[in-house]
Amino acid sequence: VKKPGDLTFELCEKYVDELVTVSEEEICAAITALIEDQKTVAEGAGATTVAAVMFGKVDASEKKTVCVVSGGNVDVTTLSRIITKGLSKQGRIAEITTKIVDKPGNLIRMLQIVSDTGANITNIDHSREDEKSDVSACIVSMVLETKNSAHIDEIKKQLCENGYEVID
Repeated sequence: VKKPGDLTFELCEKYVDELVTVSEEEICAAITALIEDQKTVAEGAGATTVAAVMFGKVDASEKKTVCVVSGGNVDVTTLSRIITKGLSKQGRIAEITTKIVDKPGNLIRMLQIVSDTGANITNIDHSREDEKSDVSACIVSMVLETKNSAHIDEIKKQLCENGYEVID
C-alpha cells in the first residue's frame, strides 16, 4: 500500500488502543510455531499478532485473546529460511564454534561430549586454515539441533568444562 486511505487515521484513532512492534526473528518464530502447532502457513504480516502474544508484547494472560492470522503468500525458499530463523530464535538450532588442539582423537572426544548432551549435529566444519588459530589448533563450527536455549548453554558449559574453547 503506497498511501493509507482517507479514513485510516480517523478509524485508528477511534478503534486502536495500542500499537506494538515485533522483530523479524519474533515473526519467524511465530510462523514456525503456527506451522508446528496449528499446521497453518502464514506470511510474515499475517503472523505478527501471534508474535506479539508469544513474546509478551501484549498482555494476554488474564483475558481471552484472538490473534487474526492471515495471508499465506510466502514462497518455499523464503519459508525454509524463516523456519531456520524461527528455530534459532526458539533455541532449537544453534551454531557453536570451538577452538581445539589439532591432535588425533581430539575432535571425536569433543563430538562425543556434544552427543552426550542429546544434541544432534547437522553440519560440521573443521578447518586448520583459520587465521584466528595458531598452528597447533583448528576451528570447528557445528550446527546443532537442540531443545532450547538452556540446552545450548549446557552444551557450551560441558565443552568448556572439558577444556574446549567456545568462540562466540
